[in-house]
Amino acid sequence: MSPSYTDLLPIKPFTRPVAGSVEVPGSKSITNRMLILACLASHPVELTGALFSDDSHLMITCLRNLGFEIEADEPNRSIRVSGTGGKITADKAELYVGVAGTAARFLTAFSATREGGTYLIDGTEQMRKRPMKGLLDALVQQGTQVESTEGFLPATLSTSGLPGGRIQLDASASTQLLSALLMVAPLAKSDLEIEVSGNAEKKPFVKLTQELMYRFGQPEQTVQAGRANTAAIIVKAGIPYNIPVKVAIEPDASAASYFLSLPLVVGGHVTVKGLHSDSLQGDYHYTKALKEVGMAVEEDEKGTTTSIDVKELPGTSIQKNFWPISDTFMTLAAIAPVLKGVTKISGISHTRLQESDRIAAMASELIKLGQWVEDGDDFLEIQPGLLVPSEVHTYEDHRIAMSFGILGCFNLYADGSPWLTIRDPGCCAKTFPEFFMVLKDLRTS
Repeated sequence: MSPSYTDLLPIKPFTRPVAGSVEVPGSKSITNRMLILACLASHPVELTGALFSDDSHLMITCLRNLGFEIEADEPNRSIRVSGTGGKITADKAELYVGVAGTAARFLTAFSATREGGTYLIDGTEQMRKRPMKGLLDALVQQGTQVESTEGFLPATLSTSGLPGGRIQLDASASTQLLSALLMVAPLAKSDLEIEVSGNAEKKPFVKLTQELMYRFGQPEQTVQAGRANTAAIIVKAGIPYNIPVKVAIEPDASAASYFLSLPLVVGGHVTVKGLHSDSLQGDYHYTKALKEVGMAVEEDEKGTTTSIDVKELPGTSIQKNFWPISDTFMTLAAIAPVLKGVTKISGISHTRLQESDRIAAMASELIKLGQWVEDGDDFLEIQPGLLVPSEVHTYEDHRIAMSFGILGCFNLYADGSPWLTIRDPGCCAKTFPEFFMVLKDLRTS
């Protein structure tokens, strides 16, 4: 059961350097991909170490609405899916995805694989603003009839399966649009050739999708240069997934970024259990940014440890392109006030269309905290100033809440008294319901 919070949560600073280890939830990206892939298996599949959060709950509910049998054992972080080889039994369903982008995109593509289905897909007001048009347009090219307003949710799909062949996909707004098509492409009647724009084929979350597909029996995809700065990805049809009866989910590298950054704010060392450099998740490379600001990063059989001598606090200036690891840019931006110099983060234009306008949200909250901030379409620059007490508005965005939760651990008054308050801390339920409990345990251990 998720913890309950009041609307306002004062963050208690650490009064001594951190020294401990944490377990973070399973990867959201892998959990929601594996829920789809498990449905494509020809036998039951158990997912261990799975994430239980708003996003995964929504995905499970929608898959049940499509006719799949799913047993969720939350205390043991296990999900059992009765695979059907991808056959969707429900010919009609309403699929509510909240603000879960992975659920919205993956379920839309999956639903289109059924012949003779009618599916209504909808979400929150914020999800209705998030990009879907590229995927919906691609499915129309495959014969799906789509009713929507200018390519946004809500959308009603009248599906006829995937005949295969060549289609065009604009995935510049979100790589999830491409990942959604890739996972279900083997169910097409003939090979699917996806001419994709936006350089999506080069991005880490697409590579994650492809690695999972290869791991579970799909042949390596051919990528060819296309027209006008596009790439053509060819996915073989008719090859079944070969998924084991039990699949372990990695710890979430994006969630790990908060705790890996904590020693930079309070000194000491933290180990994230089970997280290693061979992770499928590109966000593990956030550790490179931590090294650039003076932290030590070490790895052993237990996991990944970051540390810094309290005498060396704070870190130094940094300029970094976060395009490959954009889910972690807020982690660094929020703690920029404790760094010595300017923090400039670029490559993040697409984050304006995520759970919130993340660039604008971070800029607004950092200014309230007394920082000098400049932001543009693709960048955020922060010059540290004297921190002032503030109440952080989270914009219903879990990553804003968790990022500033780490900054609040800084002992501003040197007496352990709170100076930073998080509004709506419960928004962390989207991916990490226990975040503030885990942070408290580290502080009191």
